[in-house]
Amino acid sequence: MKKHHEVANLEFRDSHLMIEIDGESYEIDLSKQSKKLAESPDEIKNNYTVSPSGYGIHWPEIDEDLSIDGLLKSATKCIKISSLNK
Repeated sequence: MKKHHEVANLEFRDSHLMIEIDGESYEIDLSKQSKKLAESPDEIKNNYTVSPSGYGIHWPEIDEDLSIDGLLKSATKCIKISSLNK
């Protein structure tokens, strides 16, 4: 199966998602993607599954699905700290 994206290191900070997609770090304002997810408590935000193909992320407790391509459209690319030291 062809992978759409490599997804790793999801971290939630209030209504923002920090995520690594295809080796690049991004910050996403969840309130622009899913008000339901943005307003959910941390226990629900942290209970997710990334699809095996890397196409999207699913939160079963609130029945929410977000595509990685959709997240990338509103993402802000983050600079890795290690790249600043070079």
